[in-house]
Amino acid sequence: MPSGPLAGVRVVDLTVMVMGPYCTQIMADMGAEVIKIEPPQGDNTRFISVGPESGMSGVFVNVNRGKRGIVLDLRTDEGKAALRALIERADVFIHSMRAKAIAKLGFGYNDVAAINPSIVYTNCYGYGHRGPDRDRPAYDDTIQAECGIPAVQEQLTGQADYVGTIMADKVAGLTALYATTMALFHRERTGEGQEVEVSMFETMASFMLVEHANGAMFDPPLGPAVYPRTVAPNRRPYRTSDGYIAALIYNDKHWNAFVNAVQPAWNDDKYATLELRANDIDAVYGLLAETLKERTTEEWLTLFSQLEIPAAPLNTPDALFDNPHLNAVGLFETVDTQHGPVRFPGVPTWFSRTPGRVGGPAPRLGEDTDDVLAELGLDGAETTVSDGNRPESINNRGLGASEAG
Repeated sequence: MPSGPLAGVRVVDLTVMVMGPYCTQIMADMGAEVIKIEPPQGDNTRFISVGPESGMSGVFVNVNRGKRGIVLDLRTDEGKAALRALIERADVFIHSMRAKAIAKLGFGYNDVAAINPSIVYTNCYGYGHRGPDRDRPAYDDTIQAECGIPAVQEQLTGQADYVGTIMADKVAGLTALYATTMALFHRERTGEGQEVEVSMFETMASFMLVEHANGAMFDPPLGPAVYPRTVAPNRRPYRTSDGYIAALIYNDKHWNAFVNAVQPAWNDDKYATLELRANDIDAVYGLLAETLKERTTEEWLTLFSQLEIPAAPLNTPDALFDNPHLNAVGLFETVDTQHGPVRFPGVPTWFSRTPGRVGGPAPRLGEDTDDVLAELGLDGAETTVSDGNRPESINNRGLGASEAG
């Protein structure tokens, strides 16, 4: 049985890639019934990384876990009729098509609200539909570039780089999650459904400007749109005598504890307060870097722990699976699947009364089509492909996408 604060919420999910599926993955973890609708060829994310079989890449399996998967060909009248039947019973409709494309299919907000006026309808766009860029395609790399991430990386490292994670997709997915659940909260209080729009560019512009807006917010501007500490060239993990360490000797309490314990030769009153250090932060980082070369990583970790200064070793993503803290709090959940046990990075939040959990494995392409359509009183044979010829893969066994042809 589903558990979690969203138990009883039904989600019709027409999203692909990562932004939307990450949003709905968390909703599934929190107890919602998420029905993922794919075209006959499947979500492209099925094929972008390694997996136990074709069409079940690791990225797809992770962001689509706990969902029911069905195939509908929305180019057909039968496929559209099935989607309308799902909408009648849904609390949330979420998609990641461009506005023109979803409207052409007949499932724009007004169309869907006519079927179910109380529904929460969430658009996951690259660019908001009210602006001139509304029809531009968008992916994580292009949005990282447009919101300024490579520019600040260049200030930090001297090279215009993307960050080593699909940050725009994931931040936008989290934004879609909170926007959708806020709309559900409003509906709970008023009974009103509504349309919600979440775009990657606007989301990431807001995200980047949390700290980087800085002096540029004022009229007249007090400085450029940059937070100097984060782009200081010497802001990087410190080299020790045998490796590296991350440490932030930041506020006055931490600073005084450090200089009193270590007695560095360069200590003087010009860096006595946070304000003074912030005004010359790159020089401060450089001085600390020279000092931290004098001891081993373990020696510094021990001292910083005693002084209650934030510090950490440099982990790899692989090391997270064996991290003692993450395992003690139960972050990882092992789920038995048709491919054997899968150890998922699970729910990072904790609820005292309605805890979430990984609801199950990700579906093979079309795995739940027959069951879901039968619940609606429909025959699935005419809904999956435009010519009405039912592929062997679209049944309860649900073979991989490449085998569907």
